[in-house]
Amino acid sequence: QVQLVESGGGLVQAGGSLRLSCAASGRTFSNKPMGWFRQAPGKEREFVAAISWSGGSIDYAESVKDRFSISRDIAKNTVFLQMNSLKPADTAVYYCAAARGSYSNMRSGGTVEYWGQGTQVTVSS
Repeated sequence: QVQLVESGGGLVQAGGSLRLSCAASGRTFSNKPMGWFRQAPGKEREFVAAISWSGGSIDYAESVKDRFSISRDIAKNTVFLQMNSLKPADTAVYYCAAARGSYSNMRSGGTVEYWGQGTQVTVSS
């Protein structure tokens, strides 16, 4: 059974940091681009960041660029999202995703094959 399991969410004050992890199991994802999406209450799910299968190419949403950093440990089948300078607007459920094709096509979410169950991130003002 293929699973993506997120961890690391929680409550943090504005300006603080959190590190999300996504552990993949059930198959290897070493040849797949992976990424993070988020969904705030009453809003649609939106793209946050994506990383190529090799980890050599990365894409960020403008709203998180320069504050968030995505990385992956291929050997451990794990993807990370380091979130710094958090704002109340970053409050959302964060979802890990594994996709087909190129990392550069992940923004729409249309190429995502697997989703995690989500982890809540709440940033207080």
